[in-house]
Amino acid sequence: MGTFVHDADRVRYGFAHAALRTILAALTGSAPELLRFARASCPCCGGPHGRPVLASSALEFSLSYSQDLVLIGAASDPIGVDVEPVPQLEVVEQLAKALHPAECEEVEAALPEDRPAVFARLWARKEAYLKGLGTGLGRDAAADDVRGDLPGWCLTDLPVDGGCAAALAVGSPMPSTVRVHRALPG
Repeated sequence: MGTFVHDADRVRYGFAHAALRTILAALTGSAPELLRFARASCPCCGGPHGRPVLASSALEFSLSYSQDLVLIGAASDPIGVDVEPVPQLEVVEQLAKALHPAECEEVEAALPEDRPAVFARLWARKEAYLKGLGTGLGRDAAADDVRGDLPGWCLTDLPVDGGCAAALAVGSPMPSTVRVHRALPG
């Protein structure tokens, strides 16, 4: 954890990962320090740098954090969670072009003062879905329209405070078990 420029980023990283380990330990019945992590194969290239997985459990999990929010999801099906800060309008104008054409149209159709929130909601849904797939941004962000559910996936917006948008994606039309944990350092 010595590569952080700001102490707050180092603290946030440490808190998020300690919270993840604590929650996964409770869900698997293991001691937090005994959990072992591995990397799944990358769905894009097959390399050994895919999403993190538990070495001794089939439990799927996802972690996201931004500002003072930490979002952790765990399920028996593939899962992705994401929390994103609402960006400035100038950032939206630059990044919206990377979205699916229908998503881009939704952002552009919003009133200028609403575009950042619309973009953040769509981007959180997209990142949650891509994390659930295990591709992350290795998959083209314009490839999928995440405004609704996708075949085999349930996408849900999650309510959060603090000028952020958050989303959950579960690789099952009717998730069997999903646990989403919100934690605030403090």
